[in-house]
Amino acid sequence: MREGSREASEILAERKARGESPRSFWLSDREAMLGVVFCLLVFGTINIFSSSFFLGITDFDSPYFFLKKHLINVAVGMVAFGIFQQLDYHKLRNLVTPGAAVVIVMLVLVFILGEEINGAKRWLKLGPVTLQPSEFAKLLTILIAAAVAAQGERLAEWKNYLGQGGLVLAMAALVEFEPDGATAAIVVGVPAIMLLCSALPSAVKKNMMLVGLGMAGAILIKQPYRIKRFISFLDPWSDPEDAGYQIIQSMSAIGSGGWMGMGVGQGISKYKYLPEAHTDFAFSIWCQEQGFVGAVLVFISFFALAYYGYRISYKSKDLFGQFLAAGITFLLVGQGVANMLMIAGFFPVVGVPLPFISYGGTSLMVTMTAVGMLSNIGIYNEKKEKENRQPAQRPQLKLVYSRNTRRE
Repeated sequence: MREGSREASEILAERKARGESPRSFWLSDREAMLGVVFCLLVFGTINIFSSSFFLGITDFDSPYFFLKKHLINVAVGMVAFGIFQQLDYHKLRNLVTPGAAVVIVMLVLVFILGEEINGAKRWLKLGPVTLQPSEFAKLLTILIAAAVAAQGERLAEWKNYLGQGGLVLAMAALVEFEPDGATAAIVVGVPAIMLLCSALPSAVKKNMMLVGLGMAGAILIKQPYRIKRFISFLDPWSDPEDAGYQIIQSMSAIGSGGWMGMGVGQGISKYKYLPEAHTDFAFSIWCQEQGFVGAVLVFISFFALAYYGYRISYKSKDLFGQFLAAGITFLLVGQGVANMLMIAGFFPVVGVPLPFISYGGTSLMVTMTAVGMLSNIGIYNEKKEKENRQPAQRPQLKLVYSRNTRRE
């Protein structure tokens, strides 16, 4: 604590010496980012209990069923955060190949041992633990893309990225066959956007965009209900009892919240009116109970997360750190934006959870792992900044006196 206080006082003294305001709420971008994450975790814990207690009573005889599981997930997530915050992010490049092998095996096991829910096999039950391997695929493909993009000019040769691209496509295909089109789009889409910002040849980038459009069309028409959802998004009242039901109920929940909301636990949409009220549509319940003011708080939090994540990426001294930080930030904020647009009726219902706010064990664990990686990049940025602040040490002059030197 003393060392941290001394370093903080040094930073404030330097700001004062440069004529800058010595007062600052955050001492670093990393600290600011962690503050935002803490706020979102608090918001999420409140909302998960409020949106799930009725379902806990009716299906599990306990209003605290989901809250208890969520708190366990938070604890596991904090352990993952602590580990990856201390793990040198440069070493993560060595985990790409073995990590891809493990995730692909898990994705295959889902089809063999997976638990089927609502016609989809997405979960792997290992004793008392239930995992969703596709969540691991989201983060791993970002690691792969960052490792590829970090090669810089070496990307002129296709052999330096073709194998890694095949791993990403393999994981996306396995996720799509579950079926889970939204997650498959994230698994392949976020890395693709990262690589479009890399030193890949222009011709390769054009081909990537064409292939991406083709894959998006294939994912859309592969399952008939997806086209139905897309049409209902354009006009939900054309099918209010089926395809448009969730969007209508979600917008009704948001509108009924008004400026200040109904209050924690007072929202009515969770009483079997709005399906998936504690997962995909958790933010609808938040808006109903916290109102416009509560919604703005979440908007600002994700905007701040994007801002500080960008600053951590910008300040990184190596390409791998820059692309990894940017990819993680885009994953977290991109999912948040997509979910908020979805529940407001500006985007089709695609089943993308809102990070920190929606209930989900594997999702939260992977999210906190990603935050740990982002924090570790920030730690290295702070170390570099501290080294740059230290003045260069002047060589000490050693005076040699002769015995014959006279004193004047």
